Amino acid sequence: MNKLELLRTFVRVTEMSSFTLAGESLGLPRSTVSEHVQALEMLVGTRLLQRTTRKVQATQDGLVLYERSKDLLSHMDEIEVLFRQDEASLVGRIRIDMPNILARRVVMPRLPEFMAQHPNLELEISSTDRRVDLLSEGFDCVVRVGAQPDQSVVARHLCDFTMVNCASPEYLQRYGVPERLEDLTQHRLVHYVGVLGSRSEGFVYEQEGKLHRVPMAGSITVNSTDCYESACLGGFGLIQAPLMGMQPHLLSGELVAVLPQFNAPSMEVSLLYARQRHLPLRVRAFMDWLGQVIQSTTGP
Repeated sequence: MNKLELLRTFVRVTEMSSFTLAGESLGLPRSTVSEHVQALEMLVGTRLLQRTTRKVQATQDGLVLYERSKDLLSHMDEIEVLFRQDEASLVGRIRIDMPNILARRVVMPRLPEFMAQHPNLELEISSTDRRVDLLSEGFDCVVRVGAQPDQSVVARHLCDFTMVNCASPEYLQRYGVPERLEDLTQHRLVHYVGVLGSRSEGFVYEQEGKLHRVPMAGSITVNSTDCYESACLGGFGLIQAPLMGMQPHLLSGELVAVLPQFNAPSMEVSLLYARQRHLPLRVRAFMDWLGQVIQSTTGP
């Protein structure tokens, strides 16, 4: 049995705290994952993982091996392609998460050009508004919008999303076009929250470097960007969203920009990856391509 494969399996189980999830990410049955871990434990002569009914956790010896294994596997990835000159030589799987609207509007239309250059790569692309855990869920890199308080990962700044306030023509015909902040008392807002049940920030705008919030009424609260966009198109109220995502609707007349003097502050777009000495070459190649695509589409 390939010792490197045993280590890869062990590392993924440790990061995801689950045999089942590790198997899904590696494309292996759960039984095979368990066999790999057992074989590695026999090989090194110690218990590496503590199994409970709820989760799998590394033992003290397991943590030591996990840290050593990450560097070793990264080095092996580099060695495998050290003397290969063609771009098609990159092999392996890359797991990435990004906001849904960014995947739909920016990345997926350009992805065929990357895959044509690297036909031996396999991509797993998650697009959700939920903030995934980069390490425990086994992602190689994650695109996030907004401030990044997590100091355990590296954040590469890509660009800033300019924001726009908009509403549907039908909504504006019914409620009127707001021209001053005071007009918002007569309007409705589609509320967006990360977790249903939490409180909406209301209408947010920046003035003279300070952030201001205006509480607003609204009958719809959503926790996904798709629903947020659809609710606005359906005439349920105003939304504040990245101009990049709303541009097609504004150009077609499906949505109308309002209160341009009271836009929300720009949102930072960052590419996150784990702190480690060596990133696999395939991950670095994809991250470089992804950064260029996002920057060329959204501007500096």
